[in-house]
Amino acid sequence: MQAALITDKETIEFLEFDEPVPDNDQVVVDITYCGICGTDIHAFQSKGPAWPSTCGHEWTGFVSKIGDSVKGLSDGDRVVIAVPPSCGKCPACHAGQMEKCQTVLMATVGRGPFATPHGGFAKQLAVHHGRTVIANPELTDEQAAQIEPAAICFHAVRANSPRLGEIAVIQGAGPIGLSTLQWVRVAGAGMIIVVEPNERRRDLSLALGAHHAIDPSSAMEFISDQTSGLGADIVYECAGIPATVQSAVDLARRGGKVALIGLAMGDAPITPRQWLTKEIQVTAALGYTHEEFEMTMGYVVDGRIDLDVLHSGTVDLSSIATIFTELSSGTTEHTKVLVKP
Repeated sequence: MQAALITDKETIEFLEFDEPVPDNDQVVVDITYCGICGTDIHAFQSKGPAWPSTCGHEWTGFVSKIGDSVKGLSDGDRVVIAVPPSCGKCPACHAGQMEKCQTVLMATVGRGPFATPHGGFAKQLAVHHGRTVIANPELTDEQAAQIEPAAICFHAVRANSPRLGEIAVIQGAGPIGLSTLQWVRVAGAGMIIVVEPNERRRDLSLALGAHHAIDPSSAMEFISDQTSGLGADIVYECAGIPATVQSAVDLARRGGKVALIGLAMGDAPITPRQWLTKEIQVTAALGYTHEEFEMTMGYVVDGRIDLDVLHSGTVDLSSIATIFTELSSGTTEHTKVLVKP
């Protein structure tokens, strides 16, 4: 069986793997769709190989084989990839910080005992049963494949919600930014401003409920005008670019908040003096809980979060190198692309 892996900068190779056989605590999933994540694109643009487990980490599929000790799952169940439950054994769990479980963190970044030899850019994958959640039956397969990144955004906004009526800025209108925009709207922000260089994505932002969508070149002046010179109450940094970490602080008011969601690969140039004088509260969010994962599926089913509008295309596994090149070009019209193995 072949799986696609990022083996170097701008290089994707199909490597051969044995057909997966589940360990006692694993299931084999036949992959239906696997989403291409922004971190996949960052890895594709970076030197060296990507970590195998993370090459395709937004997938849905059907259970086809079950390990001897697995309970609660059956052949044919439709499942979605998720983080495992808290382990109950690590120092964080022993301290009562189950939501900060170190084992879950390792699984989130593709390391530790839950790591796999490749990701979801393959026809099948053997994975620990704790990393699978039964998909809500009312979700389409395409929606199910987008639940994982939507849950990440829900977790981030839930931990850093705008107060009712506040002015919120979303930096970056890729899949993460457009999902974050919808959660911020549901949370009750009074005004939502999206900062995005791509005109098509700005238009999509407006269709999803943003009050304004502007080019980064005019962001500072526009937000100053809208806030009588104060700045935004909260800025969600979703672009995942080192330079935009500082610009998020630039756009926030004194005493405002910045929530880091996008993963910037590499060090970010910042101006600490400005962070200090503005008394900025900077927070970061990574991952989600199983409760948030289930809640995300519910919000999608009842229509408050629209994932269909984010899905802009589907490609076969054989075309993965071509679509990665397009998505990393910076000129693509795609938003969320799913790979169908």
